Amino acid sequence: MRRTRIFYLLGIMLLFLALMMALAALWSVREPDGDRLAFLQSILITAGAGALLTALSYPARREPLTLAESFSLVSLAWLLAGFFGGLPFYFYSDTGASLLDAFFEAVSGFTTTGATVIPDLEILPRGLLFWRSLTQWLGGMGIIVLFLAVLPRFGFKSTALYRAELPGPVAERFVPRVAETARWLWLIYTAFTALQVLLLLISGLSVFDAFAHTFTTMPTGGFSPYNASVAALNNPAAEVIMIIFMFLAGVNFTIYFRLLKGERAVLKSEELRFYTVVLAGSALLIAVNIAPQLGGDILLSLRQGFFQVISVASTTGYASTDFDAWPHFSRVLLLLLMFLGACGGSTGGGIKQSRLLLLFKYARRELLRLVHPAAVASIKLDGRAVSEETMRGVTGFFFLYISFFALSTLALSWMKLDLTTAASAVASALGNVGPGLGLLGPRFTYQAVPAAGKALLSLLMIMGRLEIYTVLVLLLPESRRFISNK
Repeated sequence: MRRTRIFYLLGIMLLFLALMMALAALWSVREPDGDRLAFLQSILITAGAGALLTALSYPARREPLTLAESFSLVSLAWLLAGFFGGLPFYFYSDTGASLLDAFFEAVSGFTTTGATVIPDLEILPRGLLFWRSLTQWLGGMGIIVLFLAVLPRFGFKSTALYRAELPGPVAERFVPRVAETARWLWLIYTAFTALQVLLLLISGLSVFDAFAHTFTTMPTGGFSPYNASVAALNNPAAEVIMIIFMFLAGVNFTIYFRLLKGERAVLKSEELRFYTVVLAGSALLIAVNIAPQLGGDILLSLRQGFFQVISVASTTGYASTDFDAWPHFSRVLLLLLMFLGACGGSTGGGIKQSRLLLLFKYARRELLRLVHPAAVASIKLDGRAVSEETMRGVTGFFFLYISFFALSTLALSWMKLDLTTAASAVASALGNVGPGLGLLGPRFTYQAVPAAGKALLSLLMIMGRLEIYTVLVLLLPESRRFISNK
């Protein structure tokens, strides 16, 4: 594998990361006891590493990437983003974060998981809090997809890079050129971001709170600058706005592009209808279940039910209340929704609604074949036949997802975490949800997890964001040899 070509692109990414850190640090300029030194150290180290990698590998900048190299580049980019992106948390002493804690926090940000190890967020300067939000906004639509959109001249042109990072069973392109598709994705994403900032300002939030929460809503991230998450805002209007945009962020962005082109038929998408019915039905069930606990207040029950269901199902992970104190039925339903996730091609995580639909259709076809062995029946989604290759990918992904969930839950249980805590931690990390249940509920942080558990969950967060296969490519012989071969 041509390591110099990969190192060149990783160097460009680190230079861009240093620039984004500098942007976040602007919030700390007027704070006397801020985090300017922590940012300065982080920017210098990140920019220095990026410049060194770029300079040493500059002659290889135009070499093409193979499929295995492209997938390896994406995985390594996310690992490096976690390490260097965590430096501000590490250098700012008041966080009390070890290097592993800082890595966990940054990985949680870039993968839009929203799990935190910082015990008291409200003592942090605004620069550091904004950096947490910005990592999620950058990771929501994808760091590599951003480079495909704005930096194609540096060599970020590969279709394989696009496929490796965009979530869903099929990385659909709007237009023939990958760079143009990536630009459309980021334009739509940015437009939604601007609209939500405006609406949150109108609802009464401060400029900082509006940006901080928008930058973690659209990527379905869930980081909040407050310990109590969205509940600390005590603003029902802002909650309703977030419900709407969390739902929108969980929808396949292909639908928005086609709507812009006047194709209203996309609103009949099977996945969109399935997603809407699952969320609405779950929210109503939970509202009924928690109503007695809230004194029969129907409006409050509906608001909390819809907020938490959409927050968990879209894998945002905000908390408008302590849902871990809800009845067992509601808590179990939320745990199941962590697995379901959002739509393919959205900023959300989880298994994805489209995969579940295809698995249901596959099971139905196999059931029919028991009765009619000679019948020839194809699986269709939105009227189009789904190839057997796609179905193999879907079933393989589902098997790997459940396998990693089971094995990782066993590993955390070995580390003396109770079943509820261990299972919800793994489901949350793989689904990029954020808060879990038990010791990792919305009132707590991930500090209760031992160091080995944090390392495991960090890896699971990256695997969940890149949909497992992209990370597993690193285990192939072609990828393992890249360190030693040019």
